[in-house]
Amino acid sequence: MGVTIRVDLGPRSYDIVIGPGLIAQAGAHIRRLDPKSACAIVTDTNVARHHLGPLTASLDAARIRHASIMIEPGESSKSYAGFATVCDAILSGRFERGDFVVALGGGVVGDLAGFAAASLKRGMRVVQIPTSLLAQVDSSVGGKTAINSPVGKNLVGAFHQPTLVLADVGALDTLPRRELTAGYAELAKYGLIDDAAFFEWLERNRAAIVAGGPERIEAIAQACRSKAAIVARDETEQGDRALLNLGHTFGHAFERLTGYDGARLVHGEGVALGICLAFRFSTRLGVGTGQDADRVARHFQAAGLPTEIRDVPGFNASPDAMLDAIGQDKKVQRGSLTFILAHGIGRSYIAKGVDAADVRSFLTDEMGRN
Repeated sequence: MGVTIRVDLGPRSYDIVIGPGLIAQAGAHIRRLDPKSACAIVTDTNVARHHLGPLTASLDAARIRHASIMIEPGESSKSYAGFATVCDAILSGRFERGDFVVALGGGVVGDLAGFAAASLKRGMRVVQIPTSLLAQVDSSVGGKTAINSPVGKNLVGAFHQPTLVLADVGALDTLPRRELTAGYAELAKYGLIDDAAFFEWLERNRAAIVAGGPERIEAIAQACRSKAAIVARDETEQGDRALLNLGHTFGHAFERLTGYDGARLVHGEGVALGICLAFRFSTRLGVGTGQDADRVARHFQAAGLPTEIRDVPGFNASPDAMLDAIGQDKKVQRGSLTFILAHGIGRSYIAKGVDAADVRSFLTDEMGRN
């Protein structure tokens, strides 16, 4: 029932393994990589309740030394303080450069553990074991690692490819419905970027994907194939890898202005709202169509995702505050704004030199819709 996808990066190539029961098999997979290695497991308290026991049992069965490092769930752990805590715990555990940092969790754990691995001893190996839909289809693949700064999201980080990704689809059955729904936005993103047929398939199969049928593995595999192909072409985002940021420029601004408060907005919800805004902004600029923007919004509404600014509880930031947050986006070049916009579904493109006045006017009207 499993699927293996190769990320082709020459000497840094690695496999994404997708299927059920992989957490319980992780020790055998890691032993095949290096039977003499040890593992520093980074996870959060929520994930640990469900998955840490099976993982450590598999490492014990493979005779691999391990220690666990626990963080609090949520974006607040992706901070300078959280980074220092994880790094110091790995160093205190006397792990060597050739050992593995194992990221067991969602996007926060994967980003934080991956950045620690990139930094410690000038680069330790990392195994990503993503337990959320968002992490399985996006953040665990491609080597982007980062923590947040008070100035903006994911602004302190490094590209550091994993050695292996184990996407256990059974882990998704333990997710709260909201987390599963939030991850769906990143899944749909791949159809909206450059694969209209995939988006149409998602429109027909969304309910089955959420319910956990065989369509779930198929959807995750297709998203990973798409990302693997883009990463192989553009590992460090010098070109079309930036398309993977569809919805993220607006979305990250909302996350920053809500103080990374997961009770109000989680990352996938910010991406969904950001995608809807990107499609409506494309229509506003005359490069996209209102019909496609409405179709995207209807799909996300049916999935239970936010599509309007009023859907963010208590959001009252001004258009200028939004514009200031957007100005800290990593795609800004010499002060010039860059957005991922869309001519239509499956036809996204990188728009450089976007006029800040157009963005401010658009946001003013969007906030007036509330």
